[in-house]
Amino acid sequence: MLDLCTVLGAIAPESVHKSNYRLGVKLLSPVQVGPVTVRNRIVSSGHATRLADNQQASERFIAYHRARAAGGVGLIITEASMITVEGAYSAAQLVNVDDSIIPSFRALTSALHQEGASVFGQLLHLGLDQSMDADGLRVAAPGPVAEPSERYHTAGRAMTSANIADTIEAFGDGAERMRRGGYDGVEIAASHGYLIAQFLSPLINTRCDEYGGSFDNRLRLLREILTEVRGRIGSALALGIRISSDEMTTDGLGPDDVVGICQAVGTEGLVDYFNVAVGSSRQIAAAVHIVSPMSTDMALSVPVAARIKETVTQPVIAVGRINTARQAETILVDGLADLCGMTRALICDPEMPNKVIADSLDDVRVCIACNQACIDRFHRGHGISCIQHPETGREGSYGVTIAARSRKRIVVVGGGPGGMKAAAVAAARGHEVTLFEKGGRLGGQVLLGELLPRRSEFGGIVENFSGEMRRAGVNVETAVAVDRAMIEELAPDAVIVATGATSRRSDVGEVADAHLVDAWDCLRDVERIGKRVLIADWRCDWIGIGLAEKLAEARHEVTLASTGHVAGETIPRYVRDHSLGELHRLGVRLEPLVRFFGADNDTVYLQHMASGLPVIVENIDTVVMVRGHVSNNSLTHELVGFGGEVFSIGDCVAPRTVEEAVFEGLKVGSTL
Repeated sequence: MLDLCTVLGAIAPESVHKSNYRLGVKLLSPVQVGPVTVRNRIVSSGHATRLADNQQASERFIAYHRARAAGGVGLIITEASMITVEGAYSAAQLVNVDDSIIPSFRALTSALHQEGASVFGQLLHLGLDQSMDADGLRVAAPGPVAEPSERYHTAGRAMTSANIADTIEAFGDGAERMRRGGYDGVEIAASHGYLIAQFLSPLINTRCDEYGGSFDNRLRLLREILTEVRGRIGSALALGIRISSDEMTTDGLGPDDVVGICQAVGTEGLVDYFNVAVGSSRQIAAAVHIVSPMSTDMALSVPVAARIKETVTQPVIAVGRINTARQAETILVDGLADLCGMTRALICDPEMPNKVIADSLDDVRVCIACNQACIDRFHRGHGISCIQHPETGREGSYGVTIAARSRKRIVVVGGGPGGMKAAAVAAARGHEVTLFEKGGRLGGQVLLGELLPRRSEFGGIVENFSGEMRRAGVNVETAVAVDRAMIEELAPDAVIVATGATSRRSDVGEVADAHLVDAWDCLRDVERIGKRVLIADWRCDWIGIGLAEKLAEARHEVTLASTGHVAGETIPRYVRDHSLGELHRLGVRLEPLVRFFGADNDTVYLQHMASGLPVIVENIDTVVMVRGHVSNNSLTHELVGFGGEVFSIGDCVAPRTVEEAVFEGLKVGSTL
């Protein structure tokens, strides 16, 4: 049996760089998955996009996946399609309950096949872990027993034998529609604590009939679904299951359970492959690992995937923060898996496989696992994208770089992410572009963000955009302050102002003899911080949570007082939840729904935002003010009346996030 530390050590980035592996030899080799020959071992695993329309594969949905197929990926597993109406919560998801979906399946698979990719489809029943239907009504969530859902706050109902029979038939019907729609394979979702996993769990499934109790009885539903599906799709299509390597819950499947299940299913020849994920939707701490943020370990499913591979003969797919081709190559060469799911890597850079093929690894845009525009946009009800590559999900509008009609001289002022994106896009279209940055380094506020605990990967944005600018031919000049006189002298055809924002240091309320420190100064360690600290957090983003963790790790006694219902309210759910767990572990006191009112000496005065009543926190040595930002827009005002075109983007328009700045950079760069 493989030791966990050995496996994780094998995939550590530093060990990969030192390896003697010839990159791509294994990763780019074809692999047989049942009856299907997949051209390489890079997989885009099933993930929600919210790009469907009327619960079918839309043009945006097809364009999104086609970009990855054209980028060279071997296998695309499209997102879960729901097999029952009660599991349908949105018009922007796939719902596979009648034949009306088949034409959209055909359009999708035809497009992906034209680009050389294999395409499998996933079938899912949420079971107890669902709350609303597409009409916004609470559903009577079915499961093996009437078990309440801690995360979704539903009571649940126990499925009858007739319900189970209908569900098995629904899986078969859905699979047959996929066969008729041109798919190469079907994947049954037995992962993430959903219906099939609920039946498999000895802690949830306490039924006393043939579907509960013993291991064989708990396995019965999965067996019968696989048998039904195989009968519908025949031997020409691949059939596999997705299963979580460790659900990481108090009532779910652990690694030993999962290895035993896969061994039984594999021995019986019911499937052609295993797709090994991690985490569960049933509990908050486990759900974080469905799309693990940068604060978590990489390649979390690999240790158990390796154990499964030792016990089955079918190919095994490992997933979960496998960010680079070097990591994937090492996993494959060391025999820990047969294919690698690199979904977010492909969201960030659809051309990644082709760049590996071309031996252009330095050109790959590396995912930083920020979760900000991929899974967070899903949670907010919007289509998938990427903060580094906003073309993702917008392929119809920005998927192709269109050469400019005439070459212009363009000046970009500000070397943050928005300015860098605008410069790279404009130069790639053929313009002559010069970017000026006032500081000595490119990156803007990213240089601060990467200083937060467990956020160092965020700095990868700077490296990625710097590379894009270099390849596009942008002239970059740092340590240069730009004013109107300089612009007049340069006489460009267009100016893009991307001068960002600075920390808001005024409007702090009534203060007398209190030690107040600005968030940026605290992060840079430029001021002494007292033992007992209160963080007055208006933004409810990474800064307040990150500073609380930083100070608590340094043994300060920390109170995080925020204006939101919860600290980190505005940031991606999985990032926030993981950070809240760390803050609890560190003993940070949380005060939600309070605004800063004032401070004197060692007392801080807050006001509860719902009751209006005072909240007084005593014995505080330092107050760290997280008050947001103020736009640096003076150059925009200076350029009023300038003869050329002037565009302002990002925080200098209004302080927001990297996502908005980069997208606005894309829009302007594509317009000029």
